[in-house]
Amino acid sequence: MPSLNVEHPGMPELQFVLFVSALCTADLTTINASKELRQTIFDRCWRLIHTEPPPTSPQERVLDLRGGTELTLEACASTIRSLLQEAHISTLVWDHPVSAPRMNSTPEALPLIDRFERLYPDPPQSVDPAVRLDPKQNPEPE
Repeated sequence: MPSLNVEHPGMPELQFVLFVSALCTADLTTINASKELRQTIFDRCWRLIHTEPPPTSPQERVLDLRGGTELTLEACASTIRSLLQEAHISTLVWDHPVSAPRMNSTPEALPLIDRFERLYPDPPQSVDPAVRLDPKQNPEPE
């Protein structure tokens, strides 16, 4: 299952805040943070950026940090970490099957997609932003 170390996520703060806020608004059934906690995290980060109350529609519950400052970003990251720490969660763990594509590829893109599929025939086994390969490590089994 994918996981994310809250204190040492292995990604920039902006990516961390956006990633956790996406996890908080996703309709995940298997995650080690309660729905109430996820809602609180999103709502508090929202209030750091906006003056109006957080949206209730799931489609509108997206953090847009483009208008924020470095201080806003730090406040969001600190809020996320403190709320998860209060809940005794040091690593977020979730399970979500890979979704089917939502859009069909354009006819012009199909030859390129076919070439990529021949170059990389096996899909990745997992998606985990916390896992990093050592540059000297060969990802392919010998």
